[in-house]
Amino acid sequence: MKQRLLGNTLPVSAIAQGCMRLADAKETPDRVLGTALEYGINFFDHADIYGGGRCESVFGDWLAAHPSLREKIVIQTKCGICDGYYDFSKEHILSSVDASLRRLHTDYIDVLLLHRPDTLMEPQEVAEAFNTLERAGKVRFFGVSNHNPMQIELLKTAVLQPIVADQLQFSIPESGLMTSGLNVNMKNEESVMHDGSALEYLRLKGITLQAWSPFQGGFFRGPFIGDTERYPALNEALDKFAAQYGATPTAIAAAWVLRHPANIQLISGSVSPQRMKEIAAGADIELSRADWYAIYRAAGFRLP
Repeated sequence: MKQRLLGNTLPVSAIAQGCMRLADAKETPDRVLGTALEYGINFFDHADIYGGGRCESVFGDWLAAHPSLREKIVIQTKCGICDGYYDFSKEHILSSVDASLRRLHTDYIDVLLLHRPDTLMEPQEVAEAFNTLERAGKVRFFGVSNHNPMQIELLKTAVLQPIVADQLQFSIPESGLMTSGLNVNMKNEESVMHDGSALEYLRLKGITLQAWSPFQGGFFRGPFIGDTERYPALNEALDKFAAQYGATPTAIAAAWVLRHPANIQLISGSVSPQRMKEIAAGADIELSRADWYAIYRAAGFRLP
């Protein structure tokens, strides 16, 4: 498994195991998490709202049964989403972390992300929470999720710790992060920028882009692989390159995300051992530049 330096600092697997579906998985936690480890995945992504906290609890029970693994894995969780509102207050961040630590059966979280931007955020409050957590040894690294560059810059007016990651949606059909950059000085739909040059900003700042829903064809609109009704040309291209590289379409889709030089870490939410194997195989495939662009164009994008 290829490695990434999260925020140019923390060595992690290029593919992370997302744990959003862990509590409802048909396979046992031992099977799912053991399969991830078998294929070199050492990074596990959580959020306090996944399964209403049950996903962290299931993972924590598994970790308690395998305590020797704690120093070999990286645990990330997120906080800030409440029922109908977002909350980046100092009190909420601190209480959320304490609750996650209890559920995860661990003394520390490797990486804490602020889940979705809270427009009522006070940067100084966040900074105080981060400082308290760092001094107490409860959190090692800090980052954000679904934030644009100016929101990160606003945080950094008070937050002293480096922001090591920004988790954003990124897949072949949902590649707006880079599509607007390919259409600079154009007046077509693809030229519209929705994220404030987040891709370039993260590269400039050494912040790792964590790609969530890398196999989804929209905001939880279902996978694009195998959906020949919505994505006929893309699936044809994935099949073609799967045969060419001796892989599966899923592996090619993973390789496409990881091929970009933005130090991307792919967050895989699958809990199917077979699919996890295919995704992990994608980390070892290096698509040529021409093949990468061919897959991009097959998703319906035109180069100017």
